Amino acid sequence: MAVLFIVTTAKADLIKPSTVIEPDQVILIQLNSLKKNDEPNIDNGIKQTWEFAHPSNKKYTGPLPKFINMLKSKSYKMLLNHIDNKIVEISRSNNKLGFEVTILGKDKNYYKFRWVVEKYYEDGPLKDCWLTTMVSNPISLGSSI
Repeated sequence: MAVLFIVTTAKADLIKPSTVIEPDQVILIQLNSLKKNDEPNIDNGIKQTWEFAHPSNKKYTGPLPKFINMLKSKSYKMLLNHIDNKIVEISRSNNKLGFEVTILGKDKNYYKFRWVVEKYYEDGPLKDCWLTTMVSNPISLGSSI
């Protein structure tokens, strides 16, 4: 039986990682935030995505201003304000799941990413939370037209 967990939050508050948020929900939170990147504030979607970045990932992509610049770069800018997305689980182990994420960018082109989330096991506020450890460079799948 599937359990649906709906995350509610005040308009300006960022959703924090929690042990009740499932791996695919982590990606949905990130993608839905990036889809409306500047709502309710400039780069709010990028900041929300950063909340669910694994500490080991943050070492390579952070601090936050560097992460913002990375997502606005040619490699990842199609994630910002995209039109639609689809998430398909492609691999699973006890503490790591891989997903294929396809997005329809606002340029009307499709892009495919590999998105990996892992459960965090070190003590602290992130213990037992699912966090993003890797997002591949995009593969262009061509135009939607």
